[in-house]
Amino acid sequence: MLNIEHLTKAYGEKKAVDNLSLHIAPGEIYGFIGHNGAGKTTTLKSVVGILQFDAGEITIDGISIKENPLECKRRFAYIPDNPDLYDYMTGIKYLNFIADIFGVGANERQARIRKYADDFELTADLAQPIAAYSHGMKQKLAIIAAWLHEPKLILMDEPFVGLDPKASHLLKEMMREVCDEGGAIFFSTHVLEVAEKLCDKVAIIKGGRLIRSGAMEEVKGDESLEDVFLELEGEVC
Repeated sequence: MLNIEHLTKAYGEKKAVDNLSLHIAPGEIYGFIGHNGAGKTTTLKSVVGILQFDAGEITIDGISIKENPLECKRRFAYIPDNPDLYDYMTGIKYLNFIADIFGVGANERQARIRKYADDFELTADLAQPIAAYSHGMKQKLAIIAAWLHEPKLILMDEPFVGLDPKASHLLKEMMREVCDEGGAIFFSTHVLEVAEKLCDKVAIIKGGRLIRSGAMEEVKGDESLEDVFLELEGEVC
């Protein structure tokens, strides 16, 4: 579903991502962990076409993000760590705007908006301007928008930040449903306990370089993911 081959992105002399290769298959929830500045957000922004990268290739469902970005973008959804929504719009206008962009039909969008807004307890607030939303409410709105066109691949940067426990639990269920239906999830997180319980596979990045990746059980062995992460952070310079 997502192939990252030898991705390199530099800012001046500093390589934010250095020769990174990852492969995310249909049906997988793939966690991406590392300290602030490790290269997670740069990788995600490169994958979704926001950042131009210096070397390597990224394909989504076999399509190059460099050569055919629009076709790629029809297949995925991206939720950044701080969603930049249109504050002057109401919640419902924003969701309809996103549905228009992706060509979601009237019946489908109404059913999906109703379902997800009810699930996230956001229905009563959809008539309010987004400027009046809390961070958590904006995060919920961004999640609903991402799911509207039923993307094959969902990419998220710290998606659980700002969510209450009930919304976090719902998001985890939604992520698993996407993968059960043949989609894939690639997301970064600082919450290692969530990654350990939720992810099928995990990649650990430090200083722009991949230091370990694979099936969760293989990566952590008999230890906790937190223990493995801290050990690797200490070992790799």
